Amino acid sequence: MKKSLATLGALLAVSLLTACASSTPATDTSPTATVAESQAPAPDPTTITIASLKGPTTMGLVGLMEDAAAGTAAEDYQVTMYGSPDEVVPLVAQGGVDVALVPSNLAAVLYSKTKGTDAQISVMAVNTLGVLNIVESGDSIQSIADLEGKTIYSTGKGASPEYVLNYLLTQAGLTPGVDVTVEYLSEHTEVVAQLTTTPGSIGVLPQPFVTIASAKSPDLRIALDLTEEWAAVSPDSQLITGVVVVRNAFATENPEAVAQFLADYEASTAWVNANPADAAPLIVDAGIVPEAALAEKAIPRSYITFVDGHEMKTSLSGYLQVLFDADPKSVGGTMPGDDFYFGG
Repeated sequence: MKKSLATLGALLAVSLLTACASSTPATDTSPTATVAESQAPAPDPTTITIASLKGPTTMGLVGLMEDAAAGTAAEDYQVTMYGSPDEVVPLVAQGGVDVALVPSNLAAVLYSKTKGTDAQISVMAVNTLGVLNIVESGDSIQSIADLEGKTIYSTGKGASPEYVLNYLLTQAGLTPGVDVTVEYLSEHTEVVAQLTTTPGSIGVLPQPFVTIASAKSPDLRIALDLTEEWAAVSPDSQLITGVVVVRNAFATENPEAVAQFLADYEASTAWVNANPADAAPLIVDAGIVPEAALAEKAIPRSYITFVDGHEMKTSLSGYLQVLFDADPKSVGGTMPGDDFYFGG
């Protein structure tokens, strides 16, 4: 990774730690203490196990992943990418990973499941905004209402795609499972296969899989941008696709390492967005997109971001409230408390 990314991550980590400095006891500033500290060996990097999902969340992580592979990262980041949230849920619920990048509503469900246990989690940042689209091989869908009587292929059963789609269908006066049939598949690539091999198919896909599907079948088109559809019926909230969660026990034991991770991840997302041509080969190497040209084209459309602190809490809580009002089980049965938000 470019030197500027590592430098930016280090600076961001310093700023995060400095925010807590006023609450720490004063240290010995005598010449003897200064010499002793300067001669002390640097601490070993902290191992941080990270579970991510194949898609935009990992696209924003590739800069950090390259640094980790090269041995130049500030901490020992061990990233494993999974094809489905179903594979990540038990890892988080059982405390098997330190950090996970998961659908936003699933983070709330996991918070409810892990509350009061050693695996209890909190959300540290929003990493992906609305990336979902209704895609069809045809020209029959101009509005959500046009989905009546149709079959839609999607992923994300029990996660954001299901609840976002159900909410939008309901707002349009349609009953999921009655007026519209939704068939949930395991991975986005299965939806792509359905769309590219079956004329007239309709699917829900995020980037970069929309770009991949369109390259395979030029007849495909984005019929509806679900971010726009969400804004039309819920203007006071924001569609948030993915977040970063941390195991609280790990964060308590390793505050400096967690601050460094957040800084490095923020720097990685900024680098990917600013340098799509350089980031594209890394996205290919990670196995997310098959060709660099497709990856480069998809990056600007993938809403990769990094939002933490008060802004994260405000936007995420607003989104989860809309989902809760529509279906409480979508966020685990109850709205998360303040301790759901890292540092809150």
